[in-house]
Amino acid sequence: MSETAPSETLGVSPAAPPVTEPQAPELPDRIYLVSYPKIVFMYPTMLTSLICSIVMLVNGGIPASEARTQVSPAQPRILLASVDIGKAGTDGSTAAAKEQPAPVAAASTSHLWCARIFLAVLALNLVVLSFEFPRTTSLTWFFALSTAAIGLWFLFTMYDNLAPAVLQSLLAVKPAANAAFYMIFTGILLLLFVAVLVSRRVDYWEVRGNELLHHHGLLSNLERFSAPNLRIDKEITDLFEYLLLRSGRLIIHCSNERRAIVLENVLNIDHKERQITRLLGALQVRVRPEKE
Repeated sequence: MSETAPSETLGVSPAAPPVTEPQAPELPDRIYLVSYPKIVFMYPTMLTSLICSIVMLVNGGIPASEARTQVSPAQPRILLASVDIGKAGTDGSTAAAKEQPAPVAAASTSHLWCARIFLAVLALNLVVLSFEFPRTTSLTWFFALSTAAIGLWFLFTMYDNLAPAVLQSLLAVKPAANAAFYMIFTGILLLLFVAVLVSRRVDYWEVRGNELLHHHGLLSNLERFSAPNLRIDKEITDLFEYLLLRSGRLIIHCSNERRAIVLENVLNIDHKERQITRLLGALQVRVRPEKE
């Protein structure tokens, strides 16, 4: 006689495995906020300068045999002698030697394109630093540039000789710089970035669950603000700066302070804003055992 399992006898099905719910990401106990200067948005120019320096080093710099409009006195010449058979031998004179410049080899144009690309990136980077481009203004500029591009396309279509003339006039400008220039420019920006990072280590804000701390000065001076009634506002003041480093303006309102705390150019501002909202909105409940 076979024995039956107790669960089958009592008609109870075996217990299902517990369902584990996905856990929320761990909430940090403190959040650091750092306000950076606008020089950090110059990193595209630094990277372009670094790439141009590498290209110039690989290609050997500016070619010495670059085409020139005039022949320099130091350029070697080839002497070609022409002999007149009818006159040669009658008076014993030799033929006059004619001087002709040596043929110039085709020069490389990589140094020209490096300089043009570097100047274009530098100009765009300076425009981003000089002006603010909110979302509405950016859309206005986008439609204005699109209208101008369509107008130029129709103009070049109607006049076939206009586009080559404009292109030739632009290519006639031949800026050039050697590898040393690009390397020095890259080194200057790199030193500025390092100096900014070091200076931000002694000037930053720290958000905790119940207070806001401001660390500043070489001796770590500290200012405390109450954080239970803290209110924050996020503003995207420049669309291009947001695209470059996800930066924006963070405005902090403390309950016991009349003036708001404004932090410019906070990197990765969306992530910081979500963390602060979760940290200030979290309700922590501690259960203490009863004393015996």
